[in-house]
Amino acid sequence: MRTGVVADAIGDRLTIPLRLAAAVSRVPRLPGRSRLVRLIDLMVAGCRSYLEVFGVEHVFSGEGLPEFARQAPITAGGRTYLLDLFAERERVDVELDGAAWHGSPRQRERDLRRDAALATEGIMVVRYSYRRLVGEPDTVRLELSRILRLRR
Repeated sequence: MRTGVVADAIGDRLTIPLRLAAAVSRVPRLPGRSRLVRLIDLMVAGCRSYLEVFGVEHVFSGEGLPEFARQAPITAGGRTYLLDLFAERERVDVELDGAAWHGSPRQRERDLRRDAALATEGIMVVRYSYRRLVGEPDTVRLELSRILRLRR
């Protein structure tokens, strides 16, 4: 199944996860149905990109890691931000930076301003690139586990 196509359709606001869930529920015999249902469930729970789905499935779950809030709304500096993965107790925001959304100098400046605003609320932002997350999932998991332990 093409995870990116589903994530792009939701990200581009062509549909919403609940509408996809309803459509799939009406088709009991569909090739790859169980994987599609799992993907839609992750999208309903707040994943908004292929990178977030990959992170939840392969990196940011399991022993020693908290249950992260996905797309958690946090107000800082008079603005509300949606945090990709938020460990509330530790006050750590994990941002997954795909090049498509975070590659330009203008977007990088926005990210820096956002990180500074979140810091004023005591929130530490940890960013992982696509390359690092997909290429070094075990290293990323260990690094994040250490960060969370130190923040407790």
